[in-house]
Amino acid sequence: MSKELPLSPIVLVQQLQALSQTGLTYARDVHDIKRYESLREIATNLMTQLLEMEPHVVLGRVYCAQQGYATPKIDARAVIVCDDKVLLVKEADDGGWSLPGGWVDVGDSPCGAIRREVWEETGLEVVTNRLIGVWDRNQHGHPPYPWHVYKLFFHCTETGGSLQPGEETADMAYFSLDNLPPLSLTRVVPEEIFTSMRIINENGEPWCD
Repeated sequence: MSKELPLSPIVLVQQLQALSQTGLTYARDVHDIKRYESLREIATNLMTQLLEMEPHVVLGRVYCAQQGYATPKIDARAVIVCDDKVLLVKEADDGGWSLPGGWVDVGDSPCGAIRREVWEETGLEVVTNRLIGVWDRNQHGHPPYPWHVYKLFFHCTETGGSLQPGEETADMAYFSLDNLPPLSLTRVVPEEIFTSMRIINENGEPWCD
């Protein structure tokens, strides 16, 4: 399993944002509120440099939109295998390929979320066989991102439906591990695919950061 890594600049900024968000949720003293707002502004300025985004975008669309106690977000991905090949979808927004999946919505169970995402992105009905990985997005070479994310990987089996693109996908196909297309690295990196396939093939223990 992965070792504890030194905190990167993106992780430090994520922590600053989380402290400011949580502080603003519970602070009642006007001076404390101003301090947490200043902390959020510092996090915003640092994040704009790391992500090369405009400050008003980071503050308005990213940080000010977040309220309540700050916790990691949850992303779920399906590993669907056929003839030793893995199903990937081509993302409409960046043209890269990824395992089917996305954010877990409020009210979803983890397995229900991945079944919904697979149906929306591929037109397939699946069952979830088991959880094969819990990955910390910060630790595996994904591009910097404003939020801390935990990624859940499920081994799934097709039970019905037919392959057809969804609103967020432009194409889909099965690929062998030695012929993977350009990946949407913000969503999945090669290590996660290779490790997931090894766990499935060897009936190994789930990955957990």
